Amino acid sequence: MQTLKFGALIDVLWKNGGGVTRNIAKGLYLDQPAWTLSRADVSQDGPFSDFAGMVRILTVVSGGTMTLDTPTSSIEAHTWEPIRFDGGLKVYARLANGPLTDLNLMFDPRSCEGEVLTRRGPLIGDLTRPDHGLMVLHVLSGAPEIDGVAVATGDTVFVTTPNVALTLTEDAALLEIRLTYLDQSKAIRLCIAER
Repeated sequence: MQTLKFGALIDVLWKNGGGVTRNIAKGLYLDQPAWTLSRADVSQDGPFSDFAGMVRILTVVSGGTMTLDTPTSSIEAHTWEPIRFDGGLKVYARLANGPLTDLNLMFDPRSCEGEVLTRRGPLIGDLTRPDHGLMVLHVLSGAPEIDGVAVATGDTVFVTTPNVALTLTEDAALLEIRLTYLDQSKAIRLCIAER
């Protein structure tokens, strides 16, 4: 496994001043992103950027609730509850309780399929990586043990073996991010924390 420490992430300010993005990783297929994974600090209400052609799974990792207003409905984004929607959907975000941080997985459905699962303690078990893809673990709280190694809140682990042993104490939780590569995307290249 390979661990990316939270402190190694670099802040990238949004052009509109409404937040900060920290790039965690991306998968490149023919130099185009097949998927991206990042954290964002959202400090004020505002529109989401247009990522037409991508599917987005957003998970609030700390802070309060966020309401995502779309042309046809509103979606409540609660802490640690992944929500999936079209990256090209026009979204205006309203923060219910002030600034928050979210984790965003965006993927091209022509190249891969993505899934984000919340794992809460207490839990002891094995997690299996997709046969043709990638599994990434992002720590939400506590100090989960992955293959016997404690990992801190905000850290990200890239699983390089077919499976890993996971131990979550009662106060520990993480996001299991699963990417399954489709046939045409066998040459997806993993790039960790690139700017």
